Amino acid sequence: MELIEILLVEDNIYDAELTIRALKEGKLVNSITHVTDGAEALDFIYCRDKYAGRENNHPKLILLDIKMPKVTGIEVLKELKENEDTKGIPVVMLTSSALDPDIETCYRYGVNSYVVKPVEFDDFAKAVSQLGIYWMMLNKQPNS
Repeated sequence: MELIEILLVEDNIYDAELTIRALKEGKLVNSITHVTDGAEALDFIYCRDKYAGRENNHPKLILLDIKMPKVTGIEVLKELKENEDTKGIPVVMLTSSALDPDIETCYRYGVNSYVVKPVEFDDFAKAVSQLGIYWMMLNKQPNS
């Protein structure tokens, strides 16, 4: 059984590559799965469609962008937090949106953290590394 430690939901390939590189360089995770839209994220989490044969082990953390095709990050967040089986998965919004309505909506739906992506590469890599350290090393979760 492959342990999926982080599910990265990001439609911008450049941001996804930077995120994955920052996490791997910090040796913070063994397994990162990247999907490019909210519909694929839900299929992955619920083991549907092309992920139907996947073992139903939930990620330790979901890094979720807001603005994505098909299903938005906010819609994914809402669905996950309303489902008894998935509501305990930590979700961090990692997004370029610093708009108060987006932040308020995400917290209302139960996001665990909201991080605005820094524009500069070094700042972005540092922020992702710090996220990884906190969520993968410091944060304690109940055993499922």
